[in-house]
Amino acid sequence: MQAFLKGPSSISTKPLAAKEKGAAGAAGSSGEGKRLKPIPWVEKYRPKNVDEVAFQDEVVAVLKKSLEGADLPNLLFYGPPGTGKTSTILAAARELYGPELFRQRVLELNASDERGIQVIREKVKAFAQLTASGSRSDGKICPPFKIVILDEADSMTSAAQAALRRTMEKESKTTRFCLICNYISRIIEPLTSRCSKFRFKPLSDKIQQQRLLDVSEKEHVQISSEAVSYLVKVSEGDLRKAITFLQSATRLMGGKEITEKIVTEIAGVIPKETTDELLSVCRSGSFEKLEALAKNLINEGYAVAQLVNQLHDTIVESEDYSDKQKSVIVEKLAEVDKCLADGADEYLQLVSLCALVMQQLTHNT
Repeated sequence: MQAFLKGPSSISTKPLAAKEKGAAGAAGSSGEGKRLKPIPWVEKYRPKNVDEVAFQDEVVAVLKKSLEGADLPNLLFYGPPGTGKTSTILAAARELYGPELFRQRVLELNASDERGIQVIREKVKAFAQLTASGSRSDGKICPPFKIVILDEADSMTSAAQAALRRTMEKESKTTRFCLICNYISRIIEPLTSRCSKFRFKPLSDKIQQQRLLDVSEKEHVQISSEAVSYLVKVSEGDLRKAITFLQSATRLMGGKEITEKIVTEIAGVIPKETTDELLSVCRSGSFEKLEALAKNLINEGYAVAQLVNQLHDTIVESEDYSDKQKSVIVEKLAEVDKCLADGADEYLQLVSLCALVMQQLTHNT
């Protein structure tokens, strides 16, 4: 309670003894108050400098050179989500400009902002034309250019991307652009040819485990080694997803040890027993049982898209099916996945998929 009695609002309302107690604990409690401020762990443990970026050696080497005074090219970062693309350029920008100049020198636009052709022509162009002025108060070298970060650039329209071309060339003396996307194929060729391209690789299991254990230690989380391994598996190289699952599991358990079962529930993964039961029913050849199980899966709230992904892994890795059976089932899985993405009914797609699997498993090959 002492930490909460020292605020300015409590000076006139609390008795003197309480205020004195608050003042006595001010040195230790002010720091604790700041640490207790609720913040998602993903933001709390985002890399603060380029050295903290994990597993992306090529881009880190280029950015380090620019921090030492070398020129920075226009950049294009692409790769799966949660691999550190946005964190890397923000950490580099903070190191380049320091906290004072960061707001003046960096313009960040992502998919939540309006980024049509009009914004590119007006806002981005106006920012790019501004002269980079001012120097860092700590005396470090400050580069003579600004940075425009266009996050999720693959969601920009082709017209907006085309409007960027001339601006990138014309304002090259004062501005550098950093485009960030998941799918490089959605960026028009004239833009990709103007940028140095860096592919961000999915993080290795070892690095993800190390980061998760670091976060667990700092947050005093009890977690079994099996749960950490399973977290890494379900996140599929996406560290952001893994840390979010870890925080959710911690809140759910309230100080108790996090187990593999809890991670399964948090991540929305369908238990292995359930997928095994589904394949077993398909082998039995009973459509009545299959329909009942499909209804039960939908009523339990399992996502069919998740089931499709897990069935794919199970069937491809299994040695119980012939190559012909695998090829037919995987083709059907792809069709179902596309139909679900287009908004098809989950129950009908699940029954359709299971009916084909049953057909393949009950016919002699």
